[in-house]
Amino acid sequence: MSIRERRRAETRNTIQRQAIRLFVDRGYDATTVNDVAVAVGISAMTVYRHFATKEDLVLYDEFDQLAATTITELPADEPLVVRIARTLAATYDQAMADREFHLARLRLMISTPALRARHLDSQYATQEALVTALCAGSEDSALEFQARAAASACLGVLHIAVLRWAAEDGRPDLRRLFGEAFTATFGHTF
Repeated sequence: MSIRERRRAETRNTIQRQAIRLFVDRGYDATTVNDVAVAVGISAMTVYRHFATKEDLVLYDEFDQLAATTITELPADEPLVVRIARTLAATYDQAMADREFHLARLRLMISTPALRARHLDSQYATQEALVTALCAGSEDSALEFQARAAASACLGVLHIAVLRWAAEDGRPDLRRLFGEAFTATFGHTF
């Protein structure tokens, strides 16, 4: 990462953290992009250079790229649902490095109707990243269909685990909850 890219990432991180703090303190609907800009000490235009929409202030992350990279590093001979579940678990392990921030983001996504709708778009983007990585270089439409079904099912299972984790204030181990939900759904562990 170049110095310029690093500074851009640091600025994006600072903006997002201030936005999450304000949304938690004041409420998502009561906080404007201008409020976020003032809290950071930048212009609203600078906020929009980093985040195209107010929703992106909460939803933005780099997990899709991480998931796409991670899944290509797993053994290809494992069942698709196992590879996808391991990838999602590893991706969420990264997120748990900053548990409180991630918990605040999830609570906002769950409690704010506009964010719930956009979160579904985000899940679709994650599904597409996984399918693209799994099917890279293949013209096999059956593989694409299977990858899409497996990714969608695993994301649904993860979503249920994440909802429970957030409802219990992040106290349970998220990986364990995901494993329990996965086993309940697929009849085996990952």
